[in-house]
This record gives sequence, structure tokens and C-alpha cells, in this order.
Amino acid sequence: MKTATVIGGGFIGLEMMENLVELGIQVQLVEMAPQVMPNLDFELAQMLHAQINMHGVKLLLGNGLKAFHEAGRQLELTDGQLLETDMTILSIGVLPENRLAKAAEIELGFKGAIKVNRQMETSQADIYAIGDVIEVEDAVSGQPTNIPLAWPANRQGRLVADVINGLAAEYVGTQGTSVAKIFELTAAATGNSERLLKMQGLDYDVIHIHPNSHAGYYPGASPIALKLLFAKDGKILGAQAVGTEGVEKRIDVIATAMIFGAKAPDLAAIELSYAPPYSSAKDPVNMLGYTADNMMRGKVETFQWSEVEDLKAQNAVFLDVREDFELATGKIDGSIQIPLNQLRQRLSELTKDKTIYVYCQVGARGYNASRILMQAGFKVKNLDGGYKTYKNAHYQLREIQIKKMQPKLEQNVQTVPTPVGEALELDACGLQCPGPILKVKENMDKMANGQRLNVQASDFGFSADIENWCANTGNTLVENKIDGNKVVATIVKGKENPDAVLSELTKMSEGVMQQTKDGATMVLFSGDLDKALASMIIASGAAAYGKKVTIFCTFWGLSLLKKKKIKKSGMAKLFDMMLPSSANKMPISQMNMGGMGSAMIKDIMKKKNVDSLPDMLEQAHQLGAKFVACTMSMDLMGIEKEELFDWVEFGGVATFIGDSEQANMQLFI
Repeated sequence: MKTATVIGGGFIGLEMMENLVELGIQVQLVEMAPQVMPNLDFELAQMLHAQINMHGVKLLLGNGLKAFHEAGRQLELTDGQLLETDMTILSIGVLPENRLAKAAEIELGFKGAIKVNRQMETSQADIYAIGDVIEVEDAVSGQPTNIPLAWPANRQGRLVADVINGLAAEYVGTQGTSVAKIFELTAAATGNSERLLKMQGLDYDVIHIHPNSHAGYYPGASPIALKLLFAKDGKILGAQAVGTEGVEKRIDVIATAMIFGAKAPDLAAIELSYAPPYSSAKDPVNMLGYTADNMMRGKVETFQWSEVEDLKAQNAVFLDVREDFELATGKIDGSIQIPLNQLRQRLSELTKDKTIYVYCQVGARGYNASRILMQAGFKVKNLDGGYKTYKNAHYQLREIQIKKMQPKLEQNVQTVPTPVGEALELDACGLQCPGPILKVKENMDKMANGQRLNVQASDFGFSADIENWCANTGNTLVENKIDGNKVVATIVKGKENPDAVLSELTKMSEGVMQQTKDGATMVLFSGDLDKALASMIIASGAAAYGKKVTIFCTFWGLSLLKKKKIKKSGMAKLFDMMLPSSANKMPISQMNMGGMGSAMIKDIMKKKNVDSLPDMLEQAHQLGAKFVACTMSMDLMGIEKEELFDWVEFGGVATFIGDSEQANMQLFI
């Protein structure tokens, strides 16, 4: 296979890289800076690095070309590394072609660009210059710069024509609005990057959000990473976005707002066209405005992904408010984990002596947690953009091996064992992170060892998430690739060795049980509300920790599983009159007072934001807990299968004993 090396990771270098890959050529890309696309900030450029890696490109950052050897077929880099190559393309920047201007003694400025006034006139009267060769004013900072882009050049041409014809016209500066395609991703930006703002010593605020390109319930939605930079007075200084669709639209809207002097909170008031295939009722641009408004009104303080390592060194308190299943995709080391829906009840576990640094997956739950903590008297900051932004910024480049060309006859063909059972298909496109991982977990929990799950997701971050999730949950990632604008992954449940999986399934089919001893079983005998609540809390917690949970409901505990009343007669009707009709009608064990006690505790639960018993029951079911109704108790008490939820299983004591044999935690409630 032929190898090409591209030197330079700007617009042209990335375009060359993509086209060479499409031709089936192995590509190496060398960039002196620590990132490609210098108009983006590092954490967004990292998304491009991941995408470039996924296409098999060997990416060498922080490195440059030092010398050619072996008639140009070997490259020596600045770190001494040697690269073999069949072709080299140099795309290492643009400098103004100013030889004619120098000869005419025209004044030059930034990087040798021709100085012009706002009418495009040079230092020599009646001589005009436009396009990539001129120095322009940065529309944000007012500083002189050189921005070689097509739109400014075209605009300048029209202005010069007006000026020559005696019309009043002036060029007020360049924002640097740009867009580029990098494989399936689109990257766009306008205004100044954070790097430029730091160089200028300006004080500014930052917002990262990860909305969908359009309404999530309409097929094909994909996430956009959006970044907004604005001054303390709200002036918009710049914006960047990376995604697969709707990216340039949002940047164009923000670029327009900047031209007309809109402040960051004003973005919330821009009325944008909406229909589910194109946007959401609150467009991502609007969401930036709402977030900026929250920050400027003091509703929340934020901290950035780049501050995390320093905060860890200072022993800062990090609070992770995500759910248990999300932790398998990664976390900030040393964090306290309290899911958002439990936070109000567990405030005593946190200290008011130090600032609490809160984070969730993309920032929204972190904001809600921050508001709860602030109202309770805590000092708190929310991680801007959530763990997803932090994780993007810490992407580690993969080592890509450049293969030497081999005859087709020498290629080895490996046989892949036939998958066990029918493969399941999961379409997670349009789901916001952590939605795809949650759907994978829900499906895998229902599958047999060795069975395959084929997943599609429109969030390219899913590629890294599924690798981490499989590694941390003992499942096998067979394939993880890009297909069009989607990540396509194939996962085998269980062991990596397919032969071992097949052997285990054969034994199971013959009735030989494997002694895993990692389950949790409980007998729910009581029909009391408070005891049922305790059982659901324990069941959900055990299921979230990966245990196989079985709740064996017998006698009065069967009331938990009732979904509706049916007509009965005789002794069954008498029992039906005395027993609760559903989980929500169960009495409490103490101080029931004819139902007043139950009503009081439900009211307190609602005020304290504690889920109701029916909600807890549904959560435990969604987490994979198995509910077994005792058939003997059902017969004795006249309870019919039609009264119970459809997902309830039916069995006797042998069923419970069988599951208990595989459990290392057993309870009787």
C-alpha cells in the first residue's frame, strides 16, 4: 500500500489528507503545533484528532519536517523520528505575495501584508489592494492581522469597485468566519479563539454545550459541540462548533449577531426557524444565550476542563452527579458520586468548608445540582460542558502502524466464529450522551453470553465511550468503525474468547450452572409502603452495581406488582377488598392512621424530591431487576396474572432457591 505524508494541519493540509484517504492511500500528517486547525481551541480540535485517528491516519503533533533523505522517500522530523513515504505534500501556511508591492515601495505591515485603509487604498494614492495579500483589522480586537479567506476577498472587491466609482464604502474588519470538512465532521468558527484572547490579555467567559442538531425524536439528529466566548459585559468575542450537521448554520447566526453588536444573552431572543428535521424549539444558539444569561446574573459559577488537574493537586472536592452506569465511560479521579435525583437527601455527605466542584455528562444536570447546593448554603462551581468536554480534551492519540505494501496472496484470512444466537440491532442515533450507552446497557442486560449487539450512534464520542464501557464491564468490542455519519459498533456479551463463550453456553444448555456468586436476592413478604420502598432502593442500587437482582414477591408483597383491578368473586373478592390495589395504595408499617400516614409520607417524599414507589419500581425494572411472583401465594389469595405487570415472572420456591444459589447477598423483607 502506498504512503503519503502531509506536512501541515491547516485547511489545505486536512483537505489533502481526506482526499488521499478516500483514494485508499495510507496517510501520515505532521503538524508543528499541538493541534490541527489553529482557528479552533484545543478541546474542539481534539474531536478532529479522534476522527482523523478513526480513519487510520497517523497523526504526529508537536513535530515538524527537518530534512528529506533517500531522494525524498524518507523524512526526518524535528524530534529525530524518520518516516518512510512515497509522496510528500507541503501545506505549511500562507504568506502574502508582496514582491510587486515592495518594488512599488508600498507600505507593508503584519507578516509582510500590504497596509490598506478602510477604502482598500494602499500608501500610494490610487493604488488599491484586496484579498489574501493585505493586512486587515481584526473585527473583534481591532488589531492588525492577515486572514486569507474567500468571503473577505470577495467583499473587498465589491467595495473597491464602489470606491472607484465614487460611492461611499468602507471595510470595517474581518471576523474570520470559516468552515471546513474533516471526514464526516464539520468544523466552523467566527471571531477570536480562546488562545488569541489569552495572548491579548483579555478577561472573558466561556460556555461549552453539546446539543443535538435537531429535535432528538426526529431521525438523524447528531450532537454539536458549541463553544462561545464573551466579555464580562456580554460582548461576543468568538464562537466555535464541531459536528456532522447544522454546524455552519449556528456559527453563521452568531457571526451575524456579532456584526450587529448583540450581547451573549441576546442570543436567547433570536427567533430562528423551527421544525423537527431542522432544529429544536430552543435552538442551540438560543441555549448559548440562556446559559450566558444565567452566568451574567450570577445563577451559576463555572470552571473549565483546563483547571481540573490544578484543582486535583489542591485536593478540591469534585462531585459527580451522573448515574452509576455512566461511570464506566470514565470519571475524574477522586470524585464523590451522588446522582442528581439523590442529592437533596444526601447533602449531609458534603462539606460547606470547601467549594464543591460539580460535574455531569454535558453540564445541564451539573447546573441543576449547583442550584440545589447554592440554595442549601454551599459554595459551588459547575464544570462547563461537563465530563464530555473534559474527556474530549484528554483524548490520547492512537498509535497507527503504517503497513508496507504486500502482495494480495500473502494476506492472511482469519475465520470468525459464528455468533451465538441471533444478533440484536440497536439504533441509538439522535440520542444525547449518555443515551447511547444507557441503551446498550439495557439491551446487553437482556442478552445471553456470546450474543452480539450491533449498534449505530450519531454521536462520534460514542466510539470512545463504548471502548471504555466494554473494558470496564467485561464485554467484548468486536468492531468499532465509522459508516457514513454514524459510529457502528459490534459487541459480544461476555468473554473475549469466543470458544470459551461457546463452551459456556453449551454447558448452560445442558443444565450445568456456572457458579458466579454475584447476584442479589430478596424475599418481599411485607405489604407495607416503607418496607417496599427500602426493597426498591436496595434492588436498584444492587442492579446499578452490576448484580443480577431477583425480588421474590410473596403473600402481602404481591401488592407491589399490581397494575390494575379485575372483577372477582368468592374468597378472592374478599381478599381483593382487604389488599392494596397497587404499590401506590400500600399502607405504612407504623402510624398508618387509616391511610393518613401513607398520605403524609408521600407528601413529604414529593416535597423532598424522592421518587414515588411506582417510579422506584419502574427504575428497578429498567435496571434489569427480575421480579418473580410466588404462584402459590397468588393461588391462596386469589390474585390473577392479569392484575400484575406484564414483565413480572412467575415461579415457586425452586425459582427463588435457584437464583439464591448464584447470589452473595440475600434479604428477607
